[in-house]
Amino acid sequence: MTDSEALVKRLPNDIGGLPAGPVQRVDHELEPWEKRCHALADVLDFHKIINTEEKRRGVEALGSEMIGKLTYYERWIVTFANILFQKQLLTPTDLARKMDEVAARSGALPSKGA
Repeated sequence: MTDSEALVKRLPNDIGGLPAGPVQRVDHELEPWEKRCHALADVLDFHKIINTEEKRRGVEALGSEMIGKLTYYERWIVTFANILFQKQLLTPTDLARKMDEVAARSGALPSKGA
């Protein structure tokens, strides 16, 4: 298989067989936001807003650079936002406004998107 063929056949997060360091098998306690992200995935699926297949395709569509830089649950959050934008159930302005509300409650800086 040529490099071009491999590139076309391999999705960005398909890293099986590529050179890499050892797999770090470390159990860790999920952060509260990661637990909420997982719960959000369940709610979106239960209400038939975003299903597991859409989430998987959405993560793959992020591309290798974002997949390489984002954590597991960060990929999910970006994917949920992208899909909700595509389905016109959420706008970037709506999201920025809500982020500013949350930031104000926690004393964090507001987003630059609003």
